[in-house]
Amino acid sequence: MENFSSIECFVRSAEVGSFAEAARRLSLTPAAVGKSVAKLETRLGVRLFQRSTRRLTLTEAGRRFLGKVRTSFNTIQNAVANLASAEGHPAGTLKVSVGTVFGCLYVVPLLSEFLRRYPAITPDWHFDNRQVDLIGQGFDAAIGGGFDLPQGVVARKLAPAHRVLVASPGWLEAHPGIGHPDDLSECDGILIRSPQTGRIRSWPLTHRNQAQASLTLKTRMTMSDSEAACRAATQDLGVALVSMPFAVPYLRSGMLQRVLPDWYVEDGHISVYYSEHKLLPGKTRAFVDFIIEQFAVQQWARHFSAI
Repeated sequence: MENFSSIECFVRSAEVGSFAEAARRLSLTPAAVGKSVAKLETRLGVRLFQRSTRRLTLTEAGRRFLGKVRTSFNTIQNAVANLASAEGHPAGTLKVSVGTVFGCLYVVPLLSEFLRRYPAITPDWHFDNRQVDLIGQGFDAAIGGGFDLPQGVVARKLAPAHRVLVASPGWLEAHPGIGHPDDLSECDGILIRSPQTGRIRSWPLTHRNQAQASLTLKTRMTMSDSEAACRAATQDLGVALVSMPFAVPYLRSGMLQRVLPDWYVEDGHISVYYSEHKLLPGKTRAFVDFIIEQFAVQQWARHFSAI
């Protein structure tokens, strides 16, 4: 068991690059984690980390050792977690990352049903529009779109990630005759700035018949969030390009209407992400299966499609 604890301290320290952060996640002191790793190095007869005041860096031997033990370690840890589940039912703290507004609109409303089925699970849900390091930050799962897929992480597609052009009825009444993307070049645009890069992305438009066209709008303002862009558009301020999940409530209420409804932006898929393990913890498997089921029941793939 001591060897297992030492390997756990090594793996977590390697993932986060810090004894202090690993200690926080393991509910230990940094000194205890450092001492445990040092004992492991002594037993192995090699140095696993280069230590500095700012960060731990794996040595060549450390990288080889991590590659050999991490998958097996996680499999053993998941097996222990599954056996430790309350009376064989999924249990434990479930750490999930999801976008702020998307999570509030579509995931939080599922909470009562999820906990009714799995009362021994304790949700620890983080709302953030940025991509997280699923493994390095210790998340069990994440929901989002356009994530890079690092080694050891898999994605299950939930719905298309389409973006659409929207404007208020008042703005459309004041700007008749928009029938083609070329007609947008002199229109005020409420543009989305990427929270990851800070840049305004150039999007190509796709027609229902798969024809392509460029999208050019005058920059009236920029936002880093589709919900904020929708609210700005309701004030007759211009045309916004927003993700369908955020547009749906406004389109249903009539506060916004689609501009060029036969055109949309293809932006991949909304997916649920989780670690690639043959033996997932019961809590993670329960959550993934539940989310996939609920997306099907609510028909969100159809509602989020712009076609």
